[in-house]
Amino acid sequence: MGKLVILKLGEGNFEQGFPVTLQIGDENARPAVEITGELPPDPEIKHYYYRWQSIYRNLELPARPIGLPKKQKQAPTLEECQQVAEELKVRFNTWLQSDSFRPICDKWLEKLMPSEKVRVILQTKDLRLQKLPWHLWELLEHYPNTEIALSAPVYEEVTHLFAPAGMVKILAILGNSQGIDTQADRALLEKLANTDITFLVEPKYKDLTDQLWEKNWQILFFAGHSSSQGTGEIGKIYINQTESLTINQLKYALKKAVERGLKLAIFNSCDGLGLAREFADIQIPQLIVMREPVPDRVAQEFLKYFLAAFVRGESLYLAVREARERLQGLENQFPCATWLPVICQNPAETPPTWQELSGFIARRTMPQERQSVTNKVGFSLMLFVSVAIAALVMGVRYLGVLQPLELKAFDQILRLRPDEKQDSRLLVVTVTEEDVEAQAQEQGRGSLSDQALAKLLEKLEVYQPQVIGLDIYRDYVVQKNYPALAKRMQQTDSLVSICRVSDPEAKKPGVPPPPEVSPERLSFSDIVLDPDHIVRRHLLALTPPPSSSCVANYAFSVQIALHYLASKGISLRFTLEGYWQLGKTTITPLEAHTGGYQNIDAWGHQILLNYRSYRSPKDIGPQITLKEVLAGHLHADAVKDKIVLIGTTAESFRDYSLTPYTTNLGSSQEIPGVILQAQMISQLLSTVLDGRPLLWTCSVWEETIWVGGWSLVGSLLAWYLRRLGYFYLAIAVAIACLYGICLVILIEAGGWLPLVPSALALVGSGGSIAFYKASLTRQARQVTDS
Repeated sequence: MGKLVILKLGEGNFEQGFPVTLQIGDENARPAVEITGELPPDPEIKHYYYRWQSIYRNLELPARPIGLPKKQKQAPTLEECQQVAEELKVRFNTWLQSDSFRPICDKWLEKLMPSEKVRVILQTKDLRLQKLPWHLWELLEHYPNTEIALSAPVYEEVTHLFAPAGMVKILAILGNSQGIDTQADRALLEKLANTDITFLVEPKYKDLTDQLWEKNWQILFFAGHSSSQGTGEIGKIYINQTESLTINQLKYALKKAVERGLKLAIFNSCDGLGLAREFADIQIPQLIVMREPVPDRVAQEFLKYFLAAFVRGESLYLAVREARERLQGLENQFPCATWLPVICQNPAETPPTWQELSGFIARRTMPQERQSVTNKVGFSLMLFVSVAIAALVMGVRYLGVLQPLELKAFDQILRLRPDEKQDSRLLVVTVTEEDVEAQAQEQGRGSLSDQALAKLLEKLEVYQPQVIGLDIYRDYVVQKNYPALAKRMQQTDSLVSICRVSDPEAKKPGVPPPPEVSPERLSFSDIVLDPDHIVRRHLLALTPPPSSSCVANYAFSVQIALHYLASKGISLRFTLEGYWQLGKTTITPLEAHTGGYQNIDAWGHQILLNYRSYRSPKDIGPQITLKEVLAGHLHADAVKDKIVLIGTTAESFRDYSLTPYTTNLGSSQEIPGVILQAQMISQLLSTVLDGRPLLWTCSVWEETIWVGGWSLVGSLLAWYLRRLGYFYLAIAVAIACLYGICLVILIEAGGWLPLVPSALALVGSGGSIAFYKASLTRQARQVTDS
């Protein structure tokens, strides 16, 4: 898939500069990158351009305008034109190398490979900017598969009422040919195969509009004289010896033609930017014009080179670039010939190929005598079916149709993993329903009163824990009669507390942090829920909205883990790609399409959550109730240098989350929020300190190859197993093997391989080949019976 680059130049002038926005993305997709910059003031640029334009237009060349006025008494030489062209090129590139524009160039170089096919659209309403030779930008020389087009800042998509039908329909207008040879253009068009061309030779105004109104055209071609009028905002074409028209005079006919399928207009005539400015209001998809007066031979050679490249399958942009660059061989006679052709693009439209214009109509074979039916299909057919089924499955998967099935299959495999030992680095102090009822409750003080928290922290700090995590919201000030608690919360560096980030879109206000805790010890408690409300992802970091009272960037689990790892001499670093680095572990965030997840909102920094289960995910580590701690049943070795988490398990507060695990009754198992946080903390510590793998997935291409392989297995089984019973048995065995491989990879390496898509491709390709063989058998019987 190619890339689309949009370079937006905002309102400005050469005296004050121009704001610039660069957008980069895949074709037919939203931009993935956007960055802003600025082109600085440089009033001399326009003077360099006008000097070149003046000399070029006064050259004695046979061109296709009807007599531009010659202001100079003595015609300039070709060498003078080439010299000022070089000066303009140098000055133009110096302007594009300015410091304020450098971020645009740097981001371009970072995101685009020289081998990629790139369409560049320059979007501006400033005619002076459109006239500049953007194709001479030195950056583009490193990208041989790139061409730049012009666009107006205002555009819209047009609904086309008619689809292509086998022949490329071209309306070719051969206008006033005084002093030029438009018959050469006609000869080039007549050589095109698979076309239906109507020629209008020096037509009358009404004849032209009738043709535009009454028939469906895909390409509009004009050869003859044209020019831009006044300030260059209006273009005029000379359709015969006595009549000339502006595009506005053809407005309604052209709009109707666009609605009926007009995709491309080619004006192989002079000074066409005025025409392009008017065509922008008609929303024509693509337009090719000549930016200045064009010599007759240059126009003919460009058309020849362009049609040859376009018809053989090059994209519109690359066909124009090839034809434009081939004009260089004429520049010893016609200087700056390569400057003239330019594409004008409606950004809402995608340029068609020649094959798309012709409708991809397949050639039909003539009826043949009936031949005996054979059972031989060959490897090529099996490969075709396998690839087609795999592509279909991956396409359906990409749309998210398979996501619920894949998540359920993932949950099932996850539950089959063997039990793991508890994480002894953790101690969870739970506030139970009994603890809540036993506290002398203070009004609005939640599940843990100031008195109980003060006693709890006092007892814990005696045993020197490495980190204390308070997984209970405290969006209120400590009461005045507990000054020691307020001081402890302010000064205890090992205490980490939580808040909840607000969500303006969901109209959730969030929960403010404890006023006594410093910002560097704050964290958010937000989690990511899947559509079935199960927690399978681990949110590590996010950027809070400006209106949020909770401004923590890191999750509770991350803050706890970072405090603990700091005591081991491990700190958070970032790779050159922007990934997290903890010790030897690199943490790669989820993307919108990751494994079984398709088109998810991968906001913040998310990874898959690799649960640790010891009989149950609830048993992540040692646990003790608040009542037992306050009664003195806590041992020093259970706390010293450990992570102590404090959270509620009381049903009345409903701080519970669903997990991929199930209860004995088959429903999804819930765990308290503090246990979920313990699972997340344990995942980070186990990965960094113990080498326990994070869950990972393959790239889209790797998964496509994997699914395609299983699709091929299904085709092979169906083709070589003649008995249907054997085929069914083989398919069942293959699915069991697939399931086993996915389970082993998950247990041993933490890999989440595509199970459901592979099984569907296996069955789909096998079923398709089996159906084909059954059809052959029926046909053979019919032949025998006849």
